[in-house]
Amino acid sequence: MTFTFLHAADIHLDSPLRGLDRYEGAPIDEIRSASRRALENLVEYAIRERVDFVVLAGDLYDGDWKDFDTGLFFVRQMSRLREAEIPVYGVQGNHDAASKITRSLRLPSNVHIFSASDPGTQRIEKLNVAIHGQSFASQCTTADLARNYPAAVPGWFNIGVLHTSMSGHDGHGSYAPCSEACLRESGYDYWALGHVHQREVLPGRPTIAFPGNIQGRHIREDGAKGCLRVIVNDENEATPEFVPLDVLRWATATVSLDGIEEKNAAFERLDDALRRVVQDSENRLTATRLVLTGTTPLAADIAANPKQWSADIRATAIDVDAEKLWVEKVIYQLSAPRQTAAVEDDDTPLAEVASIVAQLAASEDTAGALGIDFADLERKLPPEIREAITTADPQWWRKILADAEAKLFAELRG
Repeated sequence: MTFTFLHAADIHLDSPLRGLDRYEGAPIDEIRSASRRALENLVEYAIRERVDFVVLAGDLYDGDWKDFDTGLFFVRQMSRLREAEIPVYGVQGNHDAASKITRSLRLPSNVHIFSASDPGTQRIEKLNVAIHGQSFASQCTTADLARNYPAAVPGWFNIGVLHTSMSGHDGHGSYAPCSEACLRESGYDYWALGHVHQREVLPGRPTIAFPGNIQGRHIREDGAKGCLRVIVNDENEATPEFVPLDVLRWATATVSLDGIEEKNAAFERLDDALRRVVQDSENRLTATRLVLTGTTPLAADIAANPKQWSADIRATAIDVDAEKLWVEKVIYQLSAPRQTAAVEDDDTPLAEVASIVAQLAASEDTAGALGIDFADLERKLPPEIREAITTADPQWWRKILADAEAKLFAELRG
């Protein structure tokens, strides 16, 4: 029997914003409501396509609710699926583990959230489908839950719903870790996974898939976000297809100003890059981080007037498309041509700065040469900041030193 279901995960309903208020012109209301609009898109798609059921693989919520409004919104959307006679099967993950959510609401009758105490099985008799799952009892669930999942129902299409970091996915918290081999030996036909926010469908059978989150929440979650529409044929073969659901897209655009000498030429190149971002966004609002790279005589002016340049770039974005484009941040990774910086045998402050920077850039231990110990600081930083600062990487130091050199030259030249 052929049937279709949706596999989604990591909705993070009402996920809070981090630091957006400090950016002038940020579309804060649109970003705050993005997770809700994405969930509405999921529900509308399920109803329009008449899917047979929906699977939600954890982190429905971002954490404990501030009030009942978050839960009521989720109930309202699930009720729409109930009216369309679409059942929903889900698990709780590390963000919405049973121990974290202190408030609860009665869910519509079409929704089944698997227990956190033991793994269980739900059967859809008319489709010969068995769905197995277990929720997180606590956020710090480090046991391999998959090992204790029920045996596959012979002759049926078996789905395992699991929120997991699965081995081989660095950069994510280690929750309910399991191995790919364990999942493949389970006898199941499809593993509906959650937790990893990057979409991935592993080759081979059974199908093992992470749909990613349905809505990107910050610049590190860039690109299209959504769910998987899974078509199962008479041979119990599953074919997942990506369905975009996001209403706001995050993007990073790297623009090379290498060799550019005139400001107008630089902004022509920036204008072209921003128009490509809008074209690729599929008619969505796009929060864009611009990274300017290259060696250009403009580096000194940019170092001396970064706020002016950033404001002009934002003005260019407004001119390109005020409704669909917002510049989240501008990062300058530029250097000045060496001939405009200083000559090594000059007896000037510029030459001294250039000499010091050259020595530090050549050092294998730049932090040590500067007399800085980052170990204590790195331990205190939030994980997302710690990931961005790679003090052991010489390339990272070269970028920092080039930026410092350009700013010092600009100051010394007045």
